[in-house]
Amino acid sequence: MPKYYAVCGSHALVVTADGPAHAAMRLVDEVLAPHMWIYDDESISDQDRRDHVTLEALLHLSSSVCVSQRGLGRRDCGEYGVPELLDEWHCLMAAAQKLFIAAGVPRRILPTVLDQQRSPQLPR
Repeated sequence: MPKYYAVCGSHALVVTADGPAHAAMRLVDEVLAPHMWIYDDESISDQDRRDHVTLEALLHLSSSVCVSQRGLGRRDCGEYGVPELLDEWHCLMAAAQKLFIAAGVPRRILPTVLDQQRSPQLPR
């Protein structure tokens, strides 16, 4: 698989992928992965989920992902719009959650940011 450089705002990712569109989607996935918990919460509507990821994208991403095979900051493999990538990412996450429910897979318990930042307790 070829190596790609994907850049969007202050985020950059070097990744092997099937193509430049997959590299762009991978960058969006890396940025939005901490917000996957919203797909586990049954009390959140689909529109509220979409609004949440849209807001996070507005806060953390620019309007497009530039992909290159020659290095960071180049566009030789294309430029992909974040709104389109965001729609695709949201649809993938919603579909995956529906598949998990249909298969009877129990809801995942994702650690919260506070749990990840909490220092380990020393034994007494």
